[in-house]
Amino acid sequence: MKIENEQELVERAKSDQEAFGQLFEYCYQPIADYMLRRVGDVAVAQDLTSVTFIKAWRGLPTYEWRGVPFLAWLYRIANNEVQNHYRRIKLQPASLEELYDETGYEAPSERQLEKDLMDYQDLLERHKDFKLVQCIIQSLPQKYQEVLALRFFEKMTIKDIALITGKKENTVKSLLKRGTARVIRNFHEQKVL
Repeated sequence: MKIENEQELVERAKSDQEAFGQLFEYCYQPIADYMLRRVGDVAVAQDLTSVTFIKAWRGLPTYEWRGVPFLAWLYRIANNEVQNHYRRIKLQPASLEELYDETGYEAPSERQLEKDLMDYQDLLERHKDFKLVQCIIQSLPQKYQEVLALRFFEKMTIKDIALITGKKENTVKSLLKRGTARVIRNFHEQKVL
């Protein structure tokens, strides 16, 4: 989506539920994929994705366009939700039904969600090394987790990661270098065991 069209759609979404639905359709899959990669559990990822979009809907009236893709704002919300998830003793799930109740927008069909669930489960089963790397990343301090996930799973640039995390670009580079070294070292140690 062109940045000009995105800006117009975001402005319309502030007062038009259908426009928010279009944003949801455009942004749902990248956010859901990001959540799954960060938490490694389909049900939790779906819950956190729902919470992300509910918070986006609620925060949209105060959202200010700054020339940065709307998806970057959603990644920031998503990243905060992942951090909150790991801080909580018990996850307080939200659902896409809540999004429907508040906005009137219907999420993808149950059949599509079931297909997504099966696809994700197959993907996780086929990639044992991926799961090992994911466990290693989850064992790292939060500052490494967020930059590694955004860079390697979401394929974002250093500049975009800096925007999302609120860190300087050189700090992001340093965190990536140190975090990657830790992952590689731990991966080789785990594979030997």
